Amino acid sequence: MTKGLTMEDGMRFTFSRHLSTQSNADFLRRHARRMLNDVHSERPSDALPVARRVHAAGILPFGRLAELYHARTSLQLKHMLRTLAAELGYASWADCKRDIERRPAAELDRFRVDLGAFGDFNQLWFADQAAARRWQRENGGHVVAYGKQAVVMTA
Repeated sequence: MTKGLTMEDGMRFTFSRHLSTQSNADFLRRHARRMLNDVHSERPSDALPVARRVHAAGILPFGRLAELYHARTSLQLKHMLRTLAAELGYASWADCKRDIERRPAAELDRFRVDLGAFGDFNQLWFADQAAARRWQRENGGHVVAYGKQAVVMTA
């Protein structure tokens, strides 16, 4: 590890070596394509998690998850992009695309967790960020917010 780096900095340094050099917007576009492929899958174990995310984002007028799940083949890339934008706190994909390059790449780590980018690291899951931060202060690692939960990555 480089002299002067904390464990948190060291973990980020290590993680950054595992990430591609693509822009944040390009990463999100690729992730949205993967989500679209998954939601169109015949396998519920692939399609349902994405359908839940789209439903939770509230970007479509489906009142029930079951309705969205049955209509999932009609979902398009634009719906996945809007879902990702909503998960990041933006009102639209256009707003997200305009701003996302100014944000640290680490803000997209929760999506990298989905893709298995941190498979080389131990992953300790917590019910919330506060619990993860408490554990991290005592033991080190890198905290990644994941919805209402959090994961701490350790070497």
